[in-house]
Amino acid sequence: MSTSGNELAAPTSGKRLRVLLKISGQACCRTGETGLSIPQISLIGEQIKRVATQAQLAIVVGGGNILRGRDLSGYKEIVRPATSHYMGMLATVINALALQEVLESLGVAARVQSALRVDNVCEPYIRRRCMRHLEKGRVVILAGGTGSPFVTTDTAAALRGRELDADVLLKATKVDGVYAEDPVKNPHAARYSEISYDEMLAKNLQVMDAMAIQHCREQNLPVVVFDYTRPGNIERAVAGERIGTRIVAQTRLPGA
Repeated sequence: MSTSGNELAAPTSGKRLRVLLKISGQACCRTGETGLSIPQISLIGEQIKRVATQAQLAIVVGGGNILRGRDLSGYKEIVRPATSHYMGMLATVINALALQEVLESLGVAARVQSALRVDNVCEPYIRRRCMRHLEKGRVVILAGGTGSPFVTTDTAAALRGRELDADVLLKATKVDGVYAEDPVKNPHAARYSEISYDEMLAKNLQVMDAMAIQHCREQNLPVVVFDYTRPGNIERAVAGERIGTRIVAQTRLPGA
């Protein structure tokens, strides 16, 4: 769904907000570690539980806590790049299944759909079936990226947001928004409260890859980049509170 002006899209009267939530694979493990941490996933699950009745919620989960496609780039003579990307996509299936189990243990109806066919453990991604799950109040966890190599999970999230007519794409990270410079390297870097798609692309800001931003721009799909580690921030983002950075068609003030 498109937006007008600076406000996040409002759903059609009588319908709940449809949200595409992008969660990094790093949310599935402890800081500085790899692999799965069920207690860590449970912290995310608790936040999701509190918003599951407020919005139609589809979640794209990454796999970086297990393996990213680029992690094996130093072994191209042994593991072909396409294969390493498929391995990374399978890692997202593992995270998605873990998140589904956590949500169901909390009483939240959830389904995993994968762009890669792994029918013994989850459903294939079918757009109409996914939308039906959302309409029935189920949380849908989307795994396997797009099913094709060399596509980031950010781009997969933007594409699914477009396909599912999402009202907003929420990118949950460990950084509280978009900065003019890397805040780790420059603690005094300015943070944008709002920035346009065009500015993001022109300044080559790296919070989301360029292809994901282009898809959002074409759909006029607003993006909110926020820090999910702060308790209640997923709820605040779904409620439309001004947290993190909003990426929209036009900012209120130049460079705001």
